Amino acid sequence: MGLITFAAFTLLVAVISYFASRTTDETTSDGYFLGGRSLTGPVIAGSLLLTNLSTEQIIGTNGVGFSEGILIAAYEIIAAVAMVFTAFVLLPKYLKGGISTIPQFLEKRYGKLTKTIVSILFLMAYAISMLPTVLYSGALAINTMFDIPERMGMEPESALWVTVWGIGIIGSIYAIFGGLKAVAVSDSINAVGLIVGGLLIPIFGLMAVGDGSVIEGMNVLTTNLPEKFEILGGPNSSVPWTTLFTGMLIVNFYYWGTNQAIIQRALGAKNLAEGQKGLCLAAVVKILGPIIVVLPGIIAFQYFNGDLANADEAYPMLVKAVLPTAFVGFFAAVLFGAILSSFNSALNSSVTLFGLDLYKQYFNNNASEKQVVRAGKTFGIFLAVFSMAIAPLLYGVEGGIFNYLQELNGSFSVPILAIILVGYFSKRVSGKAANIAIVFAVVTYLVTLYIIKPIIAGDAVAAAELAGVTDASELAQIAKEAFPSFLHIMGIIFGLVLVILFGVSKFFPRKTDYIEEYTRQVDITPWKYLKPAGIFICIAVIGIYVYFS
Repeated sequence: MGLITFAAFTLLVAVISYFASRTTDETTSDGYFLGGRSLTGPVIAGSLLLTNLSTEQIIGTNGVGFSEGILIAAYEIIAAVAMVFTAFVLLPKYLKGGISTIPQFLEKRYGKLTKTIVSILFLMAYAISMLPTVLYSGALAINTMFDIPERMGMEPESALWVTVWGIGIIGSIYAIFGGLKAVAVSDSINAVGLIVGGLLIPIFGLMAVGDGSVIEGMNVLTTNLPEKFEILGGPNSSVPWTTLFTGMLIVNFYYWGTNQAIIQRALGAKNLAEGQKGLCLAAVVKILGPIIVVLPGIIAFQYFNGDLANADEAYPMLVKAVLPTAFVGFFAAVLFGAILSSFNSALNSSVTLFGLDLYKQYFNNNASEKQVVRAGKTFGIFLAVFSMAIAPLLYGVEGGIFNYLQELNGSFSVPILAIILVGYFSKRVSGKAANIAIVFAVVTYLVTLYIIKPIIAGDAVAAAELAGVTDASELAQIAKEAFPSFLHIMGIIFGLVLVILFGVSKFFPRKTDYIEEYTRQVDITPWKYLKPAGIFICIAVIGIYVYFS
């Protein structure tokens, strides 16, 4: 029964997406890459949420919720502030310039070399971190809920390969051959299903630990696990509270304001007002996100007595344990839609970046619209195969997939956010300064976290062992305390990047002031309720932190 409802709902979404997008002219860049600049607020909101709320988010954050509690909700809650900032500040500038990709702005602002460097960084990020983690987490969820390894008579790691390739192939068809509008429409349908289905998990989970009562279930959790509801993390947690003012802001402002896979939804808005509506609507839902992406992990800790070898399995194990059989197929289909959403969104953005920012400039300057789209699709196929090949290698990654993804993303999110903000709010910072800052940030971040940090942590552990410490958990804690959180490292490097941008430009400034021209591709009249909506969202965020502190 579960497999039947799974297949039926998945097919329904595909059919609706096909008919909704078949009138869009996908032989043109705007038609294929931006859905013909016709997306409305609700569609943008749904697509934003589904692009973000995929399995690497749901499974990863619930895994951290299982281990550490509600403090991981910072990624969800601060995201609302970042979306408000994007709606007020960045989106008007993006739509005024009529850009299709972030690197297009960087070319106008800093030059072709900057655009090329950032395009390559985006593509490397999607290939190495985002696409593989989406495929891995999705396969892990599907395998756990449907007992795929047992059904196929395979080991869990071997079964992952089969599921990863199945998801990857279907997602590639959506993204490569459907264009942005097909992706956005399917996202919007699945967004409704994910919110409804996602809310069922904590409801049934609370009933399971509360003898049939949701309220009693919450009483059980807050009584037995009060430490899981402390929203301000300590210095040795994965999210120390001080990082809310450093790396946490950088992560969210980059992700919701400059990440091509995300902002492309808003760039496809029919006008500025619709884009701002979509961002604010998504922000409101995002504030409620911890109910779906953190609370089930805490419930799982109570339900399984904290006894799970892999924290990333907490969510799918809870779904399998508490959700009635009749709902399993539907929820798996919705989760499958979320998997496809993040996968095909990143893939569609990769196709866009390669086609518009690399192929036309470096491979075929005289390429027609059709040739650019065709080249992008070909690259998309290559990237999809590459991602499917490395995704299963993430099995059992140390620290969980969510922390792996966030830490790796810091290598490019810091410099990209810095040069975009400085690019819009300064007139004379130069392309040379931007290029130096990008290279400095990427190299310094990677060397710091993947060379210097292991050395320092290793020395601390060795010293502890010489002092007689033998407990593995205690040694792991010592290693963690030996080096600052990667979120703080991001904050430090962000400050240094700003110094480089303005310092180098002091000696090598732009020859002329940069002025943003209005291309008049879309109406940029702001949404009349933007200010009250933004104020309400920010007050709600502050209220949540005050309540749980």
